[in-house]
Amino acid sequence: MLSKRDTESATILIADDHELVRDLVAGYLSAQGQFRVDTTGSLPEAIDRVRAENGYGIVMLDLGMPGMNGLQGLTTMLAENAGGKVVMFSGTTQRDVVSQAIRLGASGYVPKNLPAKSLINAIRFVLSGETYVPPSQLADPQSPAATPEKNLSPKELIVLRGVRAGWMNKQIAYQMGLSEVTVKMHVRSICKKLNARNRTHAAIIANMLDLDQEAGDDRKR
Repeated sequence: MLSKRDTESATILIADDHELVRDLVAGYLSAQGQFRVDTTGSLPEAIDRVRAENGYGIVMLDLGMPGMNGLQGLTTMLAENAGGKVVMFSGTTQRDVVSQAIRLGASGYVPKNLPAKSLINAIRFVLSGETYVPPSQLADPQSPAATPEKNLSPKELIVLRGVRAGWMNKQIAYQMGLSEVTVKMHVRSICKKLNARNRTHAAIIANMLDLDQEAGDDRKR
């Protein structure tokens, strides 16, 4: 759950010219009871809304909507929504585009194919002051088939599943028959291997990884 302070700033503007996507995402976020969500269909409309509302906690920008002119629209919105966050919300996740958006000052890059639960986690992560990057961007660009979870040991995968489930280290230690100190060491190793900034970020990444398939592979070994 978001803290009271987070909830007070959890106003979201979704700017996307794909009406179905925009309305479905807005409806889902509103149903969580933690966000107030507005929508627009172009950058000029989004700028007008930001000015009328004196800014939003998060503005979600579709890369290809009218008025964006590529990432130039991101730069414009960053200036308009000063004090708030701006994230890209796009079906395009080329590594260079994602990297450039983050360099320009975006607080995140959210793919449109992100699972609903992961979308909520990504928004919470951004509201907490962190920068969200799609887990797919963590793979080695020279090895397209590589996936982050392949770098984890079998025990680390089990620990990560516990982190994803919201378990505390003490619970994971009990389930695995390990000491809590050992679990903490595994969590630190997991964060390093996944390029996760903290435990929460690792949980977000875990929601995007095929850990259940990895579990099956572990049982065969």
